[in-house]
Amino acid sequence: MPLATTGELIAAARQNNRAVAAFNVITLEHAEAIATGAEQAGADAILQISENAVKFHGGSLTAIAAAAKAVAGTSRARLSLHLDHVVSEDLLKRAHAEGFSSVMFDASKMTYAENVKATAEAVRWGHERGIWVEAELGKVGGKEGEPPLDAHAPGVRTDPDEARAYVEATGVDALAVAVGSSHAMTERTAALDHELIAALQRAVPVPLVLHGSSGVPDAEIREAVRSGMLKINVGTALNTAFTGAVRAFLEAHPSAVDPRKYLVPAREAMAGTVAHFLRQLEG
Repeated sequence: MPLATTGELIAAARQNNRAVAAFNVITLEHAEAIATGAEQAGADAILQISENAVKFHGGSLTAIAAAAKAVAGTSRARLSLHLDHVVSEDLLKRAHAEGFSSVMFDASKMTYAENVKATAEAVRWGHERGIWVEAELGKVGGKEGEPPLDAHAPGVRTDPDEARAYVEATGVDALAVAVGSSHAMTERTAALDHELIAALQRAVPVPLVLHGSSGVPDAEIREAVRSGMLKINVGTALNTAFTGAVRAFLEAHPSAVDPRKYLVPAREAMAGTVAHFLRQLEG
């Protein structure tokens, strides 16, 4: 199916009273699993490639983006391509040429004033090229290389009044907010602040994005969608499924050397995880 745009998928989710999930692509197997899981669930999905994934591929965006686009083009599911957690201005400005319809520009480590200035410039640049731009306000911790962050600590969560002012000042198309989740969680124990999600949904006119959804239980995700979340980001859960399947295969077959033998169950495990998350997103 032709590559969709993230804006189209978000608009369709909003119209149909549901959310759309964005899954992190690290390898070709990730992209294939996301497409298969979306087909199994009969749902749209977003293929998202992070700046950290680009670093893993030696700083080259071209090859992994081309692979993701090729997978989307042969899938029966509607899929879009999103560049996630972009800090580098150089990487941001490669998005359009590589076929991305959306970017998450991450200036969350800056002061509020610096964040507004940098994000507004990224939005201006993106909108001139038809790119949908997401940004983050608050502190969704847990990224590799960051110090530990308590998702419930004072000052971490996104303030609705500040969110309203931020959206007006930057012109962003979507806002990632801190409401109790954290990146890189391997256990699904996060407790979300649903009253805050609802308040943020009332405060800003743009879609809300939940980062760190791998650590959020199913019931919490469903409630988050009902409260107003429109984009649900999932990464670590795919890696947990992938690694668990590889580990189980190699423990059972210690003499195996052909990577295809263990990548098949790994890809299947990720596809099942994708389908499971997508089935939670009805509003």
